[in-house]
Amino acid sequence: MAGALKSTSDGSTLVLTLSNPEFKNALGPEIYAQGVEALNAAENNPEIRSVVITGEGANFCAGGNLRRLQGNRELPADVQAQSINGLHSWIDSIRTFPKPVIAAVEGAAAGAGFSLALACDFVVAAENAVFVMAYSSVALSPDGGGSWALSRALPRALATELLMCGERIGTPRLHALGLVNRSVLAGDALNEALKLADTLNARAPNALASIKELINDAQANTLSQQMDAERAHFVRNLHHPNGGEGIAAFFEKRPPAYD
Repeated sequence: MAGALKSTSDGSTLVLTLSNPEFKNALGPEIYAQGVEALNAAENNPEIRSVVITGEGANFCAGGNLRRLQGNRELPADVQAQSINGLHSWIDSIRTFPKPVIAAVEGAAAGAGFSLALACDFVVAAENAVFVMAYSSVALSPDGGGSWALSRALPRALATELLMCGERIGTPRLHALGLVNRSVLAGDALNEALKLADTLNARAPNALASIKELINDAQANTLSQQMDAERAHFVRNLHHPNGGEGIAAFFEKRPPAYD
């Protein structure tokens, strides 16, 4: 049975659930397309202020379906290339999506499942969750931006260890390394992710969109370029209606009501 991406809502949060439990929520082209479509719709929906990505059942995502990959070896190489293009389109849409995206991880996040979690702005993980860049264990190399994310977040030696050795790494170590934002009891990842989403939903969407864009661009910018970008965002947000509301609420000692 092909996997699916279930879409539900929790207040102002869109919850996208990887649903392929027979194969531990393994990914495939149908899920990639549904993911891009869901984010495109959410971007234009002012009622949605954040997104949580989680997995159905005991696991977040086992990555690619090895049986499908084995079958693709008998097909022209372009078949697999197009499949990876679909994954990369979804990863790129998460990175450029102007609203916060939170991964809620239980159980295993393996291969492209690990890459998917890394593409999100926040990772909330059960304390017994297991992450693994499993590619080298089956003579493959990374996809889904996993090598990009790890090489920017970690020292080269550690990124190389995770990618080449393909060893399992638990939430406590990733939390200590700064790749997991919040470590929670087993079974609590989704609830904690929704609480985090509620906190973010109460903040000005335009300000959060600016922060995400600034963070995404910072690595490629010089300091001068980054400060120019900060100036442009700051001025635009100051003159946004939400800027007036935020400052007024501060002086009036009340919660702000952002558009």
